[in-house]
Amino acid sequence: MANSAQARKRGRQNEMRRQRNQSARSRFRTSIKKVVRAIRAGDRDAAAQAYRDAVPAIDRAAGRGLIHRNKAARHKKRLNARVRAIA
Repeated sequence: MANSAQARKRGRQNEMRRQRNQSARSRFRTSIKKVVRAIRAGDRDAAAQAYRDAVPAIDRAAGRGLIHRNKAARHKKRLNARVRAIA
C-alpha cells in the first residue's frame, strides 16, 4: 500500500487512467468488430457505414496512445480493402 500522499495520489490517477484506457480500447475493438460483422454478412452499405464510423474511433485510439499509429493505419487499410472487395 502507498505510504506517502503523492504515492496515494499516483495510485488514484493510475486507476482512473486505466479505466479510461480500458473504455477507449473497448470502443476501438467494438467499432472494428461491427465492420467485420457487416462484411461477413455481405452487406456492402452497412459495412461502408460501419467503416466510416470506425475510422474516427481508430484514429482516436492512436491519438491517445492506446495503439501505435502504424497499427491504426494497418487496421484502416485492411478493413477498407475488405469493404471494397464485397461484390
